[in-house]
Amino acid sequence: MESLSHKKKVVVMIALMTSMFFAAINQTLVGTAMPRIIATLGGMEYYSWVITIYMLTSTVATVLVGKLSDIYGRKPFLLSGIVIFMIGAFLTGLSSTIFEMITYRGIQGLGAGILMSCTSMAVGDLFAPRERAKWTGLMMAIFGFSSIIGPTLGGVMIDHMDWQWVFWAFLPLGVIAFVMIWRIFPKTAKVQSESIDYLGSLLLSLSLVSLLIGFSWAGTKYAWGSIEIVGLFAAAIVFAILFVMVERKAKSPVMPLSLFKNKIVVNTSLSGFLMNAGMMGAMIYLPFFVQGVKGLSPTESGFVNMPMSIMMIVLSSLTGRWISKSGKYKRYAISGIAFMVVGMLMMVVMDSIAMALASMCVFGIGIGLAMPVFTLAAQNSVPLDQLGVVTATSTLFRNLGGTIGIAVFGSVMNGVLTRNMEQAMAAGQGPDLSKIDPAQAEQLGTLMNPQILLNQPKLAEIEASLPEQLQQGFLQLMDMLRSVLSDTVSMVFMLGAGLLALGLILTLFLKEIPLRTAHKGAEKQVGSTQEAEA
Repeated sequence: MESLSHKKKVVVMIALMTSMFFAAINQTLVGTAMPRIIATLGGMEYYSWVITIYMLTSTVATVLVGKLSDIYGRKPFLLSGIVIFMIGAFLTGLSSTIFEMITYRGIQGLGAGILMSCTSMAVGDLFAPRERAKWTGLMMAIFGFSSIIGPTLGGVMIDHMDWQWVFWAFLPLGVIAFVMIWRIFPKTAKVQSESIDYLGSLLLSLSLVSLLIGFSWAGTKYAWGSIEIVGLFAAAIVFAILFVMVERKAKSPVMPLSLFKNKIVVNTSLSGFLMNAGMMGAMIYLPFFVQGVKGLSPTESGFVNMPMSIMMIVLSSLTGRWISKSGKYKRYAISGIAFMVVGMLMMVVMDSIAMALASMCVFGIGIGLAMPVFTLAAQNSVPLDQLGVVTATSTLFRNLGGTIGIAVFGSVMNGVLTRNMEQAMAAGQGPDLSKIDPAQAEQLGTLMNPQILLNQPKLAEIEASLPEQLQQGFLQLMDMLRSVLSDTVSMVFMLGAGLLALGLILTLFLKEIPLRTAHKGAEKQVGSTQEAEA
């Protein structure tokens, strides 16, 4: 697609950015609204699964579509990704139980994985790395813009509309994105000499699914040392070994093992993994502090997220331009993750909404600086014919980090929450139920679950319905639950800061090579770089 005129490329980019915005706005709408939705449907213990299944299916789709789109072109996968995402979003709005929502979110994640990864690959097809940096920054800005209006709009919708509209409201935008891609995006000829690595794709998918389900169930549904969890991890290892054996002999491997001889690809993949693990795993629980501990509504919670998104938009756009101008990218990765570590540490000690806002600003600066770097650096280090698989690999590790991070943090959240509740009750922080009428004590006992803090209207309704003699005990119980929840999310944020710190250390060793200014000569430049590394 390099032969397209610049004007045509800009038009294609508008279509791609519309598609990305469609997927991103749907995802950011959900974040603020999900605590209220879970409180409505029930099943707080499955909260992390709603997020995890989305990440799991999008991860599998991402890695599979990389090689396939190298063979068949990006356009059919962009279109199919939009359609699958729309179907999943529509069905999710029809959910009547938490288990239905988990299933339909899995379908939505499949479409998101195809759509988001193909969008990144298409940008790589259109532009050489030096110019690509600028457009990558703009794509991140689009995602950031959705992060500004998404949480706030999601909060407004969940406060004033049925929760189903969180998933349905932007479906017309999906239709617009589909028509734009169908009409504007250029077709590419199929690579006739390439074959599809069905067996490798199957083994990789089985390994990823076993691994991610193992992390999701460990510490929640089953103990970490249980036969179920050990069996899942063992299956993941066995499938991974078989996958490596198949890939070594495959004519057209779904994930060429030669990629992992490239030090830049390895470093950016691991750094992206740690960054997303720390970021996604911890950030998903921010609404628990804002809505649960501080009692803000989902709408107000959306405003708390806004500074992060604004900083992300500004810095990602500027970072793309700075990288495009200088050809240097390592400094932005290092400084970005450093800001993220500081922001996460601020979340650990935050005790007010003002502190939450400040931490969001710092964290947003870090995201804006670091996020455009890793895929760009990986793409720049390989030949053009490996653009799809290296983009998919980079995205795979980021998604794995986010998925495993969410699962691990969910396990930590549930375990620490239970322990803190037991300790608070043992220390006498809650009401003394032995001094209350047994029937009334039982009534208060049913409220000993921090989940009730996430639905403020329901909480106010319960408080108004209680007899006067229970009001003091109720207030004491709520104070205890807020304290327990605050201590628990602080532990989650501390773990996130630790993972981000590991990512920062790894990024210090990232080898930087100049960004290419044209697609031509890419193989020669990359080859000489790899020889120099060896």
